Amino acid sequence: MKRLFVILFCLTATVLHAQTDSLSFAKLDNMLAGYTQAITNESTDVKSAECDFLISSVKDSLTMQHIALWLWDKYKDSELMGDEAVAIHIYDNWFKDGTIAMRSEFDKLDADIFTAFNRSTLLGMKAPTVDLKTPCGRKVRIPQDGSHSILFFFDTGCAKCQLESKVLPGIIEKVEFPTKVYAVFCGHDKAQWRKFRRTFKVRNKKVGIVHAWDPELETDMLRLYGVISTPRLYFTDTDGEILGRRLEPESLAEIIQYINAYYGQKENK
Repeated sequence: MKRLFVILFCLTATVLHAQTDSLSFAKLDNMLAGYTQAITNESTDVKSAECDFLISSVKDSLTMQHIALWLWDKYKDSELMGDEAVAIHIYDNWFKDGTIAMRSEFDKLDADIFTAFNRSTLLGMKAPTVDLKTPCGRKVRIPQDGSHSILFFFDTGCAKCQLESKVLPGIIEKVEFPTKVYAVFCGHDKAQWRKFRRTFKVRNKKVGIVHAWDPELETDMLRLYGVISTPRLYFTDTDGEILGRRLEPESLAEIIQYINAYYGQKENK
């Protein structure tokens, strides 16, 4: 906390300077970068509160807008899983009602889309349940409580999806706890989907594979799970709590390794 106090003191001094020279924000940006780096490991609630403090700490409207936009960009594009919640908090509290203006109407529209497609699947939230259809037309609800779940949203015409679909089976083979894998097809080519199902094989007896899709887009699946583009990969706990979102295969492998160790400790007790 001492380090944070020092950074905050320097940041406050820089903000006061920026109010008299609103066209020169380079030093302010450096201080913001240092401050947000210092709170990297804090919870999203703490980060959100700190952002509110930083934005509200100035009265000059141009400087306030600059800080808010800098923080919005920082957390919207953060590589740290979970930081999307901070970006959504900034949007809801400062941009949504026009308290602070976005750079342009296009940026406002982009922010509207980002928040709409991310607010339903933040870390710690319960994953939305959606009624989809199996290949034979039977209704199936995803995800279902009782086991961990991996949700893989893909399209056969997506190059990255093709790559991930070749990598995922090897990762899933290492699962040592009851898990359901929901492979959700987001395309329309049934022939290619059929081909995918023949090749996407997992022999792990701990794992069940469920293939599903929404052929007529009757559900709100794409918005609820933030599927602006494919692939999208999620991991949930046995009660549906989201433990991983917008994952890369490597991140999924790390989560699986961690939970394998947890179950191994339970069995050894």
